[in-house]
Amino acid sequence: MVSEMDGGEDCFCIDSKPIEVCRIARSKRCSMGKKDFSKAPGVGYCASQSMYYYGYKLHAVCGLSGVIHSFDLTKASVHDIHYLKDVKVDYSNCTVIGDRGYISAQVQLDLFETANIRLEVPYRCNQKEWKPTFPAFAKARKRIETIFSQLCDQFMIIRNYAVNFQF
Repeated sequence: MVSEMDGGEDCFCIDSKPIEVCRIARSKRCSMGKKDFSKAPGVGYCASQSMYYYGYKLHAVCGLSGVIHSFDLTKASVHDIHYLKDVKVDYSNCTVIGDRGYISAQVQLDLFETANIRLEVPYRCNQKEWKPTFPAFAKARKRIETIFSQLCDQFMIIRNYAVNFQF
């Protein structure tokens, strides 16, 4: 269905969104994932909001047209770079635009050599190769931020009242 909506795209955006299960102070009493450690939430840090949280991290890859191509839900402590291993398997011969959480020269080289994926990440201000962000990349990155905002509004993922994952 995704390939019918925007098949043939060769430029994607990647990002992650924190999903808080409960406040840090209540994390010891949270019963979610106590029986199955693989599904248990974790403690993570969100640099954009300057806060620690207890929960999960939603990783997503979307096209420039705004269609989500792939996503994954991990513990909050998993770094963004680890999701690029899945991207390397699923995509090839494309450009992926990420935020500063994906800065790693070694990972960029690995993606390019194994799957011909060009990872475009803006430099930090204190790096030697710093240059201003290319405006087209900034506009493309805004697409995935808008998608995360829509998910928060439509599915209310900010407010979570789940106790467990059993259906």
